[in-house]
Amino acid sequence: MNLSIIAAFAYGILAIAGGIMGYIQARSKVSLLSGSISGLLLLLAAYFQLQGQSWGSILAVIVTGVLVVVFAVRLAKTRKFMPAGLMTILGILALGVMVRN
Repeated sequence: MNLSIIAAFAYGILAIAGGIMGYIQARSKVSLLSGSISGLLLLLAAYFQLQGQSWGSILAVIVTGVLVVVFAVRLAKTRKFMPAGLMTILGILALGVMVRN
């Protein structure tokens, strides 16, 4: 298992957990839905990478890239580090690992 798979899996878990936390704290159904969908897509991407499917890594890069942009825009609007800043930084790191491997 390479680092790209681990990065996709870990960021997917974080996306799902963040969506759940957004729902618990602010009753945001949008956070729950978007976190769940993007997290599940990243978990599927990691699974398909494990199966040797090269498009799994492409899916992981696309989903992570979209999440980085969404969280960066949210950070610029709210100026609050949590959760947008943290997810932006972790997304950039995950994206760097995915692209490098």
